[in-house]
Amino acid sequence: MSVSNINQNDTIAIKAAIETVAVYDRSHWGRIKVSGDDRLRFLHNQSTNDFQSLKPGQGCDTVFVTSTARTIDLATAYIKDDAVLLMVSPNRREYLMQWLDKYIFFADKVELSDITEETAAFNLIGPQSQAIIQELGVTLLETDNSNQVYNILTVETLIAVGSGLALPGYTLIFPVVHKDTIWNKLVKIGAVAMKETAWETLRIMQGRPVPEKELTEDYNPLEVGLWQTISFTKGCYIGQETIARLNTYKGVKTYLWGIKLNNYADPGSQIYVEEEKVGTLTSITETTEGYYGLGYIRKQAGGIGTKVRIAENEGEIIEIPFVSHKYPES
Repeated sequence: MSVSNINQNDTIAIKAAIETVAVYDRSHWGRIKVSGDDRLRFLHNQSTNDFQSLKPGQGCDTVFVTSTARTIDLATAYIKDDAVLLMVSPNRREYLMQWLDKYIFFADKVELSDITEETAAFNLIGPQSQAIIQELGVTLLETDNSNQVYNILTVETLIAVGSGLALPGYTLIFPVVHKDTIWNKLVKIGAVAMKETAWETLRIMQGRPVPEKELTEDYNPLEVGLWQTISFTKGCYIGQETIARLNTYKGVKTYLWGIKLNNYADPGSQIYVEEEKVGTLTSITETTEGYYGLGYIRKQAGGIGTKVRIAENEGEIIEIPFVSHKYPES
């Protein structure tokens, strides 16, 4: 493997995210504000999680799917007193604004606002994230996606539990005019700056799916392994019938897995077990420990430890912490 292709700063930032704390600028991700008296009912009906049970200060991850339960985007929702703030993927922001607007009917008290440009968003990622937050004078509950507004350096800032990955951390959202001030403060008190290339490597190693790679109309949320985003008890929503049927009859036949490879292969390459084609590679990244990929692999082909071949390269299926392949009742 050619180590020269790996950026040293990326390696340092990834190590910090795993062992100490890194800060990632997530401002280019979309932020959609959903307001109006019917906002919780509306989102409850348009995505996979149970919004009706949530109170201000709580939150959840949820998936927007098509009528046949194909994935559009994985979003994080923060419930505020007067609105719901959705964090959505960069390349799904405009699509979701139009898609959600299509389902607002005349009598619905729901308003959508794209507040991406007027806000900034940072993630603190790593086991020492809490120490950084405490340094800012904040004490937070440790419940996933719980959130509260605090004054940080006199700036009104929404701070939420969760790094956006399967690592401990926090999300900070605040007016964009204060972006440099807060970034510099976080770096000064110990957070290691993480660039987009490092985050992309880390999200592949973690198994966080993104649109146009893992989240496409070829796959549903259960194949991705996003069980934690789905309520099976809340009743009707777009795509609900398909998801309920797959769960009831244990009909998921393909899973998203991590793959450790001995060399590079192009995303889209076919995955083989012996001579049988069993799946497709969706993402790949190079690290100091070799190549890591994500790919959809047929359930019958095997799980963790199964040897695979991709474009003449040898690989092995590995666990990824962001997703799960266990049925809730198992």
